[in-house]
Formats: sequence, C-alpha cells, structure tokens
Amino acid sequence: MIDLAKKPYNLNAEQITYIKNKLQNMSVDEKVGQLFFVIGQDEDSVDIPEFIHKYQPGGMMYRPDTAPKIKREINTAQQSSKVPMFFAANLESGGNGLIQEGTWFGMPLQMAATDDPNSAYQLGNVAGSEAFQVGGNMSFAPIVDIDNNFRNPIMNTRTFGSNKARVIKMSDAEVKGLQDSQIIPIIKHFPGDGVDERDQHLLSSINSLSAEDWMTSYGEIYHHLIKAGAPGVMVGHIMQPAWERKLNPGIEDKDLLPASSSKLLIDGLLRKVLKFNGLVITDATPMLGYNVTMPRQNLLPATINAGIDMILFNKNIDEDYRFIHEAIANGTLKMARVDEAVTRILGTKVAQGVMDTTGQLRLTPPTELNLNSQQHLALADAVAKKSVTLVKDRDQLLPITPQKYPRIRLVVLGDSDDGGFKEGGHVTEKFKLGLEKLGFTVQLFNRKNLNFHEVFEEGVADLEQKFDLAFYVANVETASNQTTTRLDWIHLMAADAPWFMKSIPTVFVSTANPYHLFDIPNVSTFINAYTGNSSSIAAILRKVTGQEAFTGINPVDPFCGDPLTRL
Repeated sequence: MIDLAKKPYNLNAEQITYIKNKLQNMSVDEKVGQLFFVIGQDEDSVDIPEFIHKYQPGGMMYRPDTAPKIKREINTAQQSSKVPMFFAANLESGGNGLIQEGTWFGMPLQMAATDDPNSAYQLGNVAGSEAFQVGGNMSFAPIVDIDNNFRNPIMNTRTFGSNKARVIKMSDAEVKGLQDSQIIPIIKHFPGDGVDERDQHLLSSINSLSAEDWMTSYGEIYHHLIKAGAPGVMVGHIMQPAWERKLNPGIEDKDLLPASSSKLLIDGLLRKVLKFNGLVITDATPMLGYNVTMPRQNLLPATINAGIDMILFNKNIDEDYRFIHEAIANGTLKMARVDEAVTRILGTKVAQGVMDTTGQLRLTPPTELNLNSQQHLALADAVAKKSVTLVKDRDQLLPITPQKYPRIRLVVLGDSDDGGFKEGGHVTEKFKLGLEKLGFTVQLFNRKNLNFHEVFEEGVADLEQKFDLAFYVANVETASNQTTTRLDWIHLMAADAPWFMKSIPTVFVSTANPYHLFDIPNVSTFINAYTGNSSSIAAILRKVTGQEAFTGINPVDPFCGDPLTRL
C-alpha cells in the first residue's frame, strides 16, 4: 500500500487528491504508457510529437549528443506529452553522460580516492547542472554498489570503492549535488553489483553474499539512503539467492530470479524489509541478464507484478506494449497493480517538482545554454590534483626528469572505443604531447606496425640504445558487454609487454581499471588515476615529474589480495 504522505513523497492533501483524480481519469493506454521509460528518440529519424502521442511514455533516457539537439528533442517531447515526462541519463561521471559538450568530471572511484565528500558533491552538482540546462530532470546515479571483486569487468571505477562507510558518505554527497541542481537521483543497482566477476549485460549475474552479510553491507547502504529519502531505485538483472531462500525457504534453484523480475526481492526485500516506498525502475531490459530468464511475453508482466514500477527501454516497442496489454486482458497483470505503479510514477513527478497539481511542467530549463565549462573544468582539476594515487615506487624511480631519463618509450594499452557506453577518453596523444612539453624525447610504441627484429632478437643492450625509461599507460575502461578489463598484451610474443622491467626503469600508470597489478605484479612503479580525462592526465604528469605531491588514497585494494604484487 502506497502512502504518498510519507517518505519519499511527503505530499500534502491537495497533491494526493490530484494524483487520485488523475489516475481515475486516465485510460488503460495512458497508464500502460507511463510504465515505460523508453529510448530517447532522435529527431533526425523519428517524428517525436507523433511518437509521444502514440506511446505516451512515462520517461525517456538519452545517450549523449550535442547540447542544442538534446535540448530541442527533450523540449519537443515534453511539449507533446499530456503528462510531463522524466528525462534521464547516466550522469555517472559528469554532464558528458547527456551532452557531448558536458564536463567529463571524473569517475566515482576518483572521487573516493580524494576521501572528500565535496568531490562527490561537485560531481553530482556539475553533472546535474549541465543536464538541467538541456531539460534533463533525472540521473541514473549515484552508483551505490560495492567493489568487492577486482575481476568484475563492469563496475570498478564506476563505484565509490570497497569501503561501505565511504560508499555511504560519497553517495550522500552526490545525491545532494544532484538535488541542488534540480535533478532526481536514482540509486543503483539493487540488490548490488560488484560481487560477481561477470557482467549483467551478458547474463543474470549473482550477488552471492549470505543474507546476513548482504544486510550488513549492501543492505546497510540501501537502508541508509532509503531512510534519507532516496526517491528512486534502479534494479539490476542480478540474483540474490540467499534472500530469496530466506523469504521463501522452499524455493528451488530453477525458480531463483534476478531482482528485475523477482517478487521476493522487490516486493519482499526492497519494499517490506527495507521499507522502500518510492519509485522502482529496471535497468535496461534489452540486456541478456534480463531476457534469458523467461520468454519476454511473460517477463514484462512479471516485472510489474514483482513490484517494479517502470520498465527501462524496449525491444520492439509495439510488441512490448502489446505484451503488457495482453497480460492485463488475460488477468495475468491486474489493473490494481498497474494503478499502484502509476500512482508511484505520478507521485514522484509531483514530489520531485516535475509537474504541479494542474498537470503542468514545473521543472523548465533556462532558455539560453550556459554550461559554466571553465568553472566546472577548474573543479575537475582540483579533484584530479587530490586523487591521483601512487600505489608503489619500489625502486624510487620518481620523480622522472629529462635529465635522468631523456628518452621515453610510451606504450599505451587500451585506448579504444570498443565496448558499449564508454566515456571515450583517448589518452595517447595527450600523454605524448605532455611529456614532450616537459622536455622528454618520446618514442610511441606502434602496436600496429611491429618491429619484428626487436620483438624476436633484440636484448637489453639493444633497447637501452633506444630509450632510458618505459612509460606504460593502461586506458582499459570499464564498458558494458565485455567479459574482462584485464591487460591484453599483443598475442605475438606479448610484444608490448615490458619483459625488460628489471633492467630498464619502467613506470606503469592506469587511467581506468585500478587492478592491473594483478597482471603486471613485478613492475616497480604503479600509479592509479581512475579517469582518463584531461584533468587527470595533467595531474599525473605534474606528479611523476615531482612538481606536485601524490595525495590520493586507495579506495580499493590495488594489490588484489596478493602479497606478491606489493614487491
């Protein structure tokens, strides 16, 4: 039973009456439309007003495009909708989650490395203010997962680390930053990613903690944020078998479900145990982790029946809407449950200022764009200065100078656009130019045009004739739909691997995944920067050349639990 007078709505009698009357006057088509949080439509290929009139969705999620275009598309959709809509983006690391001109402020793990909640606040505020400029009103962030497994390919830098207290502290601050910029925060990914070493985009992953361990970790985080008034939760395609068994002791293994379709985990754990009264949205439903559990025709109604209010994305939109309508018609999905979901949707829109009790849009962006880019870049610079972390410098190679090491071989790993939804920060040219500007002669290792004589026949003395120090940069970003973020050396003789590291000074810098010591444990000097943006690259170069001290803390265990990586 929803109580709109309580957290997270806190609505007054007039607002509650409006929502009840609005619900009574909505058609079944209008109610079904509200259940869908659809893919943001491109004005170049779709008549947006016609799309809105036909499908009447409750929300849209956009991927980044130019600010004027996104602003125009959101405004067109909003003006075409009978009920003001949610417009969301993955504002996980800055306004670049919605607009190409937005600030890539930094990954959450970088905020954690400062150990300063103000960094997370500024992340939320910068991302939110830039999104609000173009009409965004919701963020699928903060990420409140715990980075428990260094092999997990999708989380690491997207989290606030492995310390529960720090995750809570940083999440609170990011929530406030988003809310201060008039953006609705949606915490994710319930029941918690970061335990499994697999990606829920590719299968239903598993949070394998015991019910007790879950409650004192992920459960404590969610309990805290729910008590603080979190308006919405995004649910992952992630199983939590221990809690399903606790709530239904006789359940068989074949009946265990990911949270996105589990009534036990949503109506049971999230609603009844954690007492969450607010809006619940699935993670993206085209993902394999969602679709492999049962036929989609049964899955979509099961999702709403589980206690989830909105379905993120669609496959064939007409087919998905039909599946919900058919379930209502055959009684699989009761109208009472649909009305409950729509009540939460409308309640959130009123409570969060998206619309008023006349049904009109309240949160309207300014007419002119003013992204405050220079101010936001200065804030990102300050975070980078505070966060870059020296993990080890066994042989005291730092600081490096052109006098000590005039010739540098620069080897960059990763730095590709392969993988879904990456931030896309290419670092090669920035490092090369930055090192040259500092007075080094830089030779860039060419992975695509190998020197076969060097690969097969040259020794230490041969390489010493070419360079004085090897500077490795790994920009292996987390990205959806990939099974690993490990170092992937050139398969021919590991041609780009530093076999010479015990003879020629070698520095290794990661601008993304903090766990590469697992694959290169013997390297002397290892630095984590967490983000491959320009601010971080500039901070790295200042620090390795002794212009600035390293002040970042390890928000995770970069040694991967292996004492040999410390040597």
